[in-house]
Amino acid sequence: MPPRPKKAAPAEMKTTNRPDEWKIEQGLSGAVLPPLDMTKPQTKALPIQTFGPLTKDEKAIKAVGDPNKLFAMERKGWTGFVEWEKYPEKKAAAHTILTSQTFPPNPEFQLGPIPGTNPVLPGTHWKMWHHAVGGELTKIPDDSWATVLKEKHPDMLHLLQFPYNGEPPKRLVTAKEITPNSLHFVRNHGGIPLIDKDHYSFQLDGLVAKPKEFTLDDLMDENRFPRMEKAITIQCSGTRRIEQILKYPGQGDEVPQAPWAEGAIGTAKYVGVSLKKVIKECGGLIDGAKHLEFYGADTYFKDDKTMNYLVSVPWSKVKANEVMLAWEMNGEVLPAIHGYPLRIVVFGYIGARSVKWLYRIKAIKEPSRAPVQSQEYLYFPQQVGKHNFKMTDGIQIQEMPVSSAIMSPWTKQVCIHNGKIRCKGWAYSGGGRWPERVELSNDGGFNWYTVPLGNLSKKRRWTWRTWEFDLPCDVEGWVEIVCRCWDNALNTQPPNVRTAWNWGLHVTSSCHRISVYSVNKTRPLTKARLDEFEQKGIPFAPLTVPLAFPSQTWEDYEKFWQNNDPRDAEDD
Repeated sequence: MPPRPKKAAPAEMKTTNRPDEWKIEQGLSGAVLPPLDMTKPQTKALPIQTFGPLTKDEKAIKAVGDPNKLFAMERKGWTGFVEWEKYPEKKAAAHTILTSQTFPPNPEFQLGPIPGTNPVLPGTHWKMWHHAVGGELTKIPDDSWATVLKEKHPDMLHLLQFPYNGEPPKRLVTAKEITPNSLHFVRNHGGIPLIDKDHYSFQLDGLVAKPKEFTLDDLMDENRFPRMEKAITIQCSGTRRIEQILKYPGQGDEVPQAPWAEGAIGTAKYVGVSLKKVIKECGGLIDGAKHLEFYGADTYFKDDKTMNYLVSVPWSKVKANEVMLAWEMNGEVLPAIHGYPLRIVVFGYIGARSVKWLYRIKAIKEPSRAPVQSQEYLYFPQQVGKHNFKMTDGIQIQEMPVSSAIMSPWTKQVCIHNGKIRCKGWAYSGGGRWPERVELSNDGGFNWYTVPLGNLSKKRRWTWRTWEFDLPCDVEGWVEIVCRCWDNALNTQPPNVRTAWNWGLHVTSSCHRISVYSVNKTRPLTKARLDEFEQKGIPFAPLTVPLAFPSQTWEDYEKFWQNNDPRDAEDD
């Protein structure tokens, strides 16, 4: 029998579509979706930003000078510290280095996929900027990561490798009322300077009667300064940011907009002294000073400029003994990653005000003009965005609003229960307020159950309250569990994430919502089906995998129709 002739290979289908066309059309690849210009009779798709080849002006960079001399160690025993604020010529030199070359773009993670890695984001630009400036900054990325591995729990979720941003996994966030140091979240804005206590001191100057320099031993002298110990919750304004990002992306940058979940909050017992007492030893404020500006030894980058990390708080906050200079955390020496040897702790304020690695405090008349205070950590109106925002449109975030979160179960999780879904989480309110009531709903927020007071941790003025509750749930299928908190001033949370959305993606204070699949084993059919899964040794999950055995016998099926009318109604 002669061989059959081979069929000609089909011609390649010609298409103008990209392979990922379906994903783009469905908003699953939003970063490459072109904006539409509808200002003219014909709608036009506009090009998106692209990046050409990287460039580097070696001559201009070389003309700046030797980085090892320009940005050498400032102070003995202070590894990784460069004093920028006193030396505009250093800032100018670093600016020239940064603007004489281009860097690859950061990965898009809001309109594109969030990597399934740990660390989630690498901090591409920040590592390159540190290496480009050189000198004392060269080793900071590696030294900082080594500090993370040394001081943090191995189960930490590393959202950003450098500067380090990390939170504990949900199962450990509220495992203890006081967060262990190794599990306390970290939001660093620069590298971690390594400072020798024996060579440490900070300056208090500006608008004070008698500027002075203090060592750590000075502060620890109880004959000069009464010691204070406080349990304090510190919360990042980015806590629960992922809820905003997944629904409505905003200002993009892998550093300030790390995709925080519910773990960017922690509670610790700090020991130190009140800043008010230290200012008193300097003779008090003069010449209308109303704000205290804090200088951190970490290097911060903004708009191709280098600087130290600077923020400020009002004198009224300091005057109320609500700002501490702390050297101890949970009975241990302050960890390097949390600001050793000395940090600021501002009670009830956004975590960004609690400066680490403090090297200077300056009394000033108005809030700091430094970028972190004046250009970032701003809460914008909803119709403000990339197309129209101004810095003055944003409210500077200080006191944290009331908030809460469900730590267990997790969203999209199947919950097999006997009529009650076991839930746990946290609740917090800033500004010296505290959670008075925590409520949960199993129907999206229509009906609410109050968590019994006995199921809440101790009530304190400056800390969260952790809670546990068996939430009644009779229904089966997808249910939306919602959590909200009422504080002692009867503040509560906005109902939906849309009401909390803002261009800066800060302060996700809306009711925390999770969708879980309820399987109620008190129902006879459900119990019988689950028993059958167990007898056959077949896992119930994943939920969306079809049933692996018949849902009923044909005998049962036929019997049903013998006793019930047929599917079609008769026409009498």
